[in-house]
Amino acid sequence: GVGVMADVSKHATVAFKKAGEAIVLVGETTGWLGQSIYLREIERREEGAPPPVDLDVEKANGDFTRGLIEQNLVSACHDLSDGGIAVAVAEMALASTGLGAALDISGEMPAHAQMFGEDQARYLVTTDDPEIVTGKARAANVPAYVIGHVSDDGQLTLGPGDSISLD
Repeated sequence: GVGVMADVSKHATVAFKKAGEAIVLVGETTGWLGQSIYLREIERREEGAPPPVDLDVEKANGDFTRGLIEQNLVSACHDLSDGGIAVAVAEMALASTGLGAALDISGEMPAHAQMFGEDQARYLVTTDDPEIVTGKARAANVPAYVIGHVSDDGQLTLGPGDSISLD
């Protein structure tokens, strides 16, 4: 997909910018693992259908996220594709200098599906104003959830006691 920005100087990069910013997930997670990197690399299987694509949802979530960037409401942005949330957060931290992330994701879904599912039409953004971002998402009928925060310890914490050093 391609998104057109009116002012390219307002673009966002994938690198975290500062500790304390909220990490917000834009889009819905169902834990889709068919044809995923997780299934191939961890389970050593290639099976199932790839995630379904809903072009209306793709457009709505993409337009919403691009609008946040253009309004300077987010400092970093990464699409979620191969590897899901866990891989995108790791890539964002690795692109930073000395910053990490602490995620607080819980729910009914198995952790591996939630962290590595490759559902479509999703983005991670970082912001100093999570209430404004999630409020704008509600107004636009776009799912958005705070799932963690940027840390200053160079660690990736996926849950209680699950810390990985990024050094």
